[in-house]
Amino acid sequence: MEKVDIGKWIFSLSDAEYQRCCPPDHIAVGTTKTEDGRPMSINVETIGTSLAVQHYVGEVVNKDFCRMVSTSDIFLTNGRTQMQVIWELSVKPVNDNQTEFTNSVRSHPTDNFLKIIESQGLTFEQVAKDRQRVVEDHNGRETPLFAESIARAARG
Repeated sequence: MEKVDIGKWIFSLSDAEYQRCCPPDHIAVGTTKTEDGRPMSINVETIGTSLAVQHYVGEVVNKDFCRMVSTSDIFLTNGRTQMQVIWELSVKPVNDNQTEFTNSVRSHPTDNFLKIIESQGLTFEQVAKDRQRVVEDHNGRETPLFAESIARAARG
C-alpha cells in the first residue's frame, strides 16, 4: 500500500499503457496542466458507440484517492455534445498483502445533451439506462486492468 500512488500513476500514464487498460476502447491519453497549474489528463476513448474526449482536471490528487472532473466532448452518431464526468479512483488496504481498488465514474448531462436527446424523441430515462449499461461494461473491463497497471507502477 505504501508504494501505491494513484495520483502519480494517472498523471504519468503512457499512451501505450492506457491503451492496454481497455482495448480496443482506449485510444489515446496525454497529460498537461490547466492555466492555474492543476494537473489534467486528456483521455480519448469510445464508450459504447460514442467517442469521448475527456479533459480530466485533478481536483483531489493523492496517493490513495484521486477525484477528477471533466467537461467531456461526446461525439454521437448524429452530432457532438458535452457531458460532465466525475472520475474517482481510490485504493485502501485490505490486509498486509492486499489492497482494494475502486474505479467510479458518474456522468451528468449538459443542457445541450438534453436538447439533443429530446430532438431525437428520446427520454432522459431511456438514454440514462442505455448509457449505464455501456459504462458498466467499459468499467468492468478497464478496472482490473487499471489495478494491474497501478500494481506494476507500485512495484516500479
